[in-house]
Amino acid sequence: MIGTLYGIGVGPGDPELLTVKAFRRLKEAHVIAYPKKANGSKSYAQQIVDAYFSPKEKQMLGLVFPMTKDENVLREKWNETVETVWTYLREGKHVAFVTEGDPLLYSTWIHFMRTMQMKYPDVSIEIVPGISSINGAAARLQLPLADGDETVAIVPARDDYDAMKKALQNHDCVVFLKVAKVMPLLLSLLKEMNLINEAAVVTKVTSREEVIWDVAKLEHTSLPYLTLMVVRK
Repeated sequence: MIGTLYGIGVGPGDPELLTVKAFRRLKEAHVIAYPKKANGSKSYAQQIVDAYFSPKEKQMLGLVFPMTKDENVLREKWNETVETVWTYLREGKHVAFVTEGDPLLYSTWIHFMRTMQMKYPDVSIEIVPGISSINGAAARLQLPLADGDETVAIVPARDDYDAMKKALQNHDCVVFLKVAKVMPLLLSLLKEMNLINEAAVVTKVTSREEVIWDVAKLEHTSLPYLTLMVVRK
């Protein structure tokens, strides 16, 4: 009998934001798989799970995913990680693949799941939703994302001035994800649109390493990768 593959969202950072169902599935799983950094340091999702489970009680399986846009390299690595997980599933073991936030929102899980479905369509897959960094940021900032007929957009921040401006023009609230690399562009845009006081920037929200930044002082600040911006007009 083939084991079940669980895609589990473990939340934005605070281990207490792990859902009851996610915790139950993690307890039931024989193997906990997680994205592993190539340099050996702990991934964000692994740090969250470590609050509840240790290698002494669970088999922990680190999977390295390359940070590249080379399709050939990515395809080879996705196939390799799926084959690794399949060795446990075919033995009847349940595998829980954990990811920070929600599994179906800009997550490594999405590509992993698609590859597994393509190569081994008989594998039973269950997804446990998680609290995203977007929800975590709204709660920490006590900032409503949308009310009544208002619209909200989730936008991966990129070096495209027109696209970023259009997002702000067309929505009442915009959440820009992974803003570190394009912060100068976003700050310039906010000033132009007189929205600098309507923006909030948070790093690793809800975690012990959380930082809520003073947006007006970010012009020459180097920000960590897991940083987002919320702009509510």
